[in-house]
Amino acid sequence: MKSLKKKHGWIFILLPVILLGIFFFLITLNNVHTETYDIERFSNANAIIRSPITIENEKETKRKTRETVQSVQDRYDISNEVTNEQISYIKELFAAVTKLKEEQVVTDRTEDTAQGPLTDQEKVTNLKQILSEEISNSVDDSTLIKFFNFSQDDLEKAKNNYITALEETLNHGVRTENLQTAKTNMRQLIQFSNLGESLKEPLNELTDFAITENSFFDYEKTSEARKEAATIVDPAMIRAGEVIVREGQPITNEIYEQLELVGLLDEERNIFPLIGLALLIILICSLIGLEMYRTAKENDWNSGKIIAVFLTCLIVVSLMKIISLFSTQANQLFFATPIATGVLLIKILVNERTAIILAALYSILGSVIFNNQIADALNVEVGIYFLLSQLAGIIFLMNTKDRLAILKGGTGIAIVNILTVLLFLFLSFEKYSWSDLITHASYGIVSAFLATVLTIGLLPVFETVLGILTDIKLLQLSNPNQPLMKKLLTEAPGTYHHSVMVANISETACEAVGANGLLARVGAYYHDIGKTIQPHYFIENQVSMRNPHDFLEPKESAEIIISHANNGAEMLKEHKLPEEIIDIAKQHHATSLVKFFYFKEKENNEDVREADYRYPGPNPQTKEAAIICICDSVEAAVRSLKEPTKEKIEEIVASIVKDKVSDGQLDESPLTLKELKIIQGAICKSLKGIFHSRIQYPMKEAN
Repeated sequence: MKSLKKKHGWIFILLPVILLGIFFFLITLNNVHTETYDIERFSNANAIIRSPITIENEKETKRKTRETVQSVQDRYDISNEVTNEQISYIKELFAAVTKLKEEQVVTDRTEDTAQGPLTDQEKVTNLKQILSEEISNSVDDSTLIKFFNFSQDDLEKAKNNYITALEETLNHGVRTENLQTAKTNMRQLIQFSNLGESLKEPLNELTDFAITENSFFDYEKTSEARKEAATIVDPAMIRAGEVIVREGQPITNEIYEQLELVGLLDEERNIFPLIGLALLIILICSLIGLEMYRTAKENDWNSGKIIAVFLTCLIVVSLMKIISLFSTQANQLFFATPIATGVLLIKILVNERTAIILAALYSILGSVIFNNQIADALNVEVGIYFLLSQLAGIIFLMNTKDRLAILKGGTGIAIVNILTVLLFLFLSFEKYSWSDLITHASYGIVSAFLATVLTIGLLPVFETVLGILTDIKLLQLSNPNQPLMKKLLTEAPGTYHHSVMVANISETACEAVGANGLLARVGAYYHDIGKTIQPHYFIENQVSMRNPHDFLEPKESAEIIISHANNGAEMLKEHKLPEEIIDIAKQHHATSLVKFFYFKEKENNEDVREADYRYPGPNPQTKEAAIICICDSVEAAVRSLKEPTKEKIEEIVASIVKDKVSDGQLDESPLTLKELKIIQGAICKSLKGIFHSRIQYPMKEAN
């Protein structure tokens, strides 16, 4: 049967893994599958519709970008060359007028009465001859004539004020579209100056020539500014969970486009989240399957432990799903999930490595289950909380040989849960009252309490139904008040003492090679329970009485001795002890020969069959059974020595080990020669401690 299991081992694992995959998929289906709607434009919504995903509304982003770019004003470049040119023209005009006024020879003209003074037209003509063509062609003669009517001081004052106002106006930039505005501003500056009213008039008239376009469109700067504005536009995002339309609200064209964008109108798009979920489930189940396979190989295809992993996964994921139905972003009930239940059970029932792997996988599933049914979201906060809570359970459950250790582990889980909850609250930047802090922290305590209670409650069920032998169960079986232990103590006290001695030696030897010392100890307690049926036929129980074998034929005596192994196995089965203990009772004599009665019979019958004087076996199949097989023989042999010196102990142990190896009794056990050497040393050390030399105290002489 064992070879059949190894040959078809994957079948025992593949079926539970497939069932788990289907279960996980169905449990998490609604967390990624979104409902689609048959909605027409401009109708009213029948319910609140939220976005199942986070996605960019590219059309809205483009619109915002376009508006932002269009709002960027054109960039203009002020030409200093034009500005300086216009100012130089004004300076030239005032300089020319001043020069002509200085060169005017009034005296000569007054002497020549025939000619008389220069007329205004002559003055203008002389002025235009020395002025630039741009000024002559642009400024009216009437305006130029007016400048000759002012004194040199007025002209100088007017020039300074005008040039200052002109520089200020031109430096602000004059474009074609604001040319008239610039001229108006220039005239206002002249109007509010401290010049005389008569002088302001020609200056205002000069403004049409002085103010000209000096600010020109700069394509490169404008293009760069628009590009920069486009880059700072935030994308228009539709967030997962965001309300797109409320119940009774009209479905406008914009809302309809948003519903279409997030896939709520396209049923075909729902297939992609399902594919993603399926891939996640396949990865998770593959890891669980590989770990089951490794565990099965190490435990000789123990179907109970495989089923324990399967059932634990069902329980933990079901608990998460149930609590997720009542959990919201407001109440955050996920903090109260007894997530550590699974890893506590797995560490006790299977091993710590499997518990750590499942802790990580449960955390991933939890981040999906508690994603508020948002298809593309994983609740990282839940994942971190679940992982830390489970790791705390694994770490703080240090001694799996005591049920109180589960309570101690629960205390450690509660502390870690509270710290993690507070960590998330403080990182959220939200203000919480003391009542909020206490409420959320209490969730962590509830989680630890429920995990502890569920573990303690479910553990006996797993142990009994699945037949998994845990350290806690072994400790219960080692209690002297157990019915079979009491029977052994009262009916076969010599055998009881022998069993205790074998237990002590076996435990030490097992621990030396990494085997289960506690299993060896408890197995040794019960290995000779079959002797209680006929206790006086075994030498350790024969006190102050004649050996009953003296009155029996050797074959009858051998049958009584040999039968105690199978009798003990039957008694253990009746009392529903674990299979591992029963196997030790069956295998502790392997197929060894009952030499004393065999050779006694051979003295009278040369044709005696050796098989009739051998135990039926089977040979030890585990390290623990093999070690008990050795220790059982060794303890009996050493106890028979009158003076058990160190040398004699080592000689007997070596002889017994060699005899069992040569007889093939250890061939089916997983012990190696190297381990046998270690076991031999450990047994010798234990026996030397038990049978150490004692001081011979002198007898007091009688008077």
